[in-house]
Amino acid sequence: MRRALRNGSLLAGGLIVTGLVAVALAAPWLAPYAPTRIFPGAEIAPPGARFLLGTDEVGRDILSRVLYGARVSLGVAIPSVGLAALVGTAFGVTLGYLGGAPDLLAMRLFDVLFAFPPILLAIALVAALGPSAVNLVLTIAVLTFPQFAVLARSATLALVPQDFVQAARALGASHWRVVRAHVVPNIAAPLAVQASLSLSIVILVEAALSFLGLGTQPPAPSWGGMLSRGRQYMTIAPWLVLAPGIAIMLAVLGFNLLGDAQRDLLDPRRSGARGRSA
Repeated sequence: MRRALRNGSLLAGGLIVTGLVAVALAAPWLAPYAPTRIFPGAEIAPPGARFLLGTDEVGRDILSRVLYGARVSLGVAIPSVGLAALVGTAFGVTLGYLGGAPDLLAMRLFDVLFAFPPILLAIALVAALGPSAVNLVLTIAVLTFPQFAVLARSATLALVPQDFVQAARALGASHWRVVRAHVVPNIAAPLAVQASLSLSIVILVEAALSFLGLGTQPPAPSWGGMLSRGRQYMTIAPWLVLAPGIAIMLAVLGFNLLGDAQRDLLDPRRSGARGRSA
């Protein structure tokens, strides 16, 4: 506990992520206006007393859209990573526990998937399925679950030969009981680290897809969509891209710091080596 409190990355990442979640939950009370409300005659208004972060090209309040954009980003990131973690962990534990030909075949398929940039696969899948919230979550989950599967498989392979697992099997425990009582609890920590890091990547992917018009569709306040529309006015209204850009940066930074801090806490040798190299 003391080591966790001394970890600056954990505190900073936890503070940013907590703030992001709080903003997403409290957006209806924090936002001064509805995110889709249009103010005629106030198009591209600069930041001021009435509109703290200015307005966009059609007269919508930027601050309100950024606050509600946190809901959109987390509304895609959390379900997709949760689904990927659930399916990937179950698949990876099964492969690592049983092994054999299915394990070899699955790993070769994962190698093929990892050879392609995730954003290109995401663009192809969303373009084929059509842009919608459900398709976006499913697409990102499909592209993220192999990372959880490979991690769960590797951790399971290391656990299966251990004495406590072999003893449970020798005493007649079923495969399900061994996995539930001895395997899953011992691989939960690295999977939590992977989830934090995956959330940062998914937020970027969602923003990129929305930037390209394949993610969250207007008039929903997506940070990526705000960047896409605001870039046309960067020279005369830089606040159109600054606000959503900073929001994306902070969200990604927060989850990355949290994931790195978790990894350091789970592997003291890693943080010690980092301190010596510094």
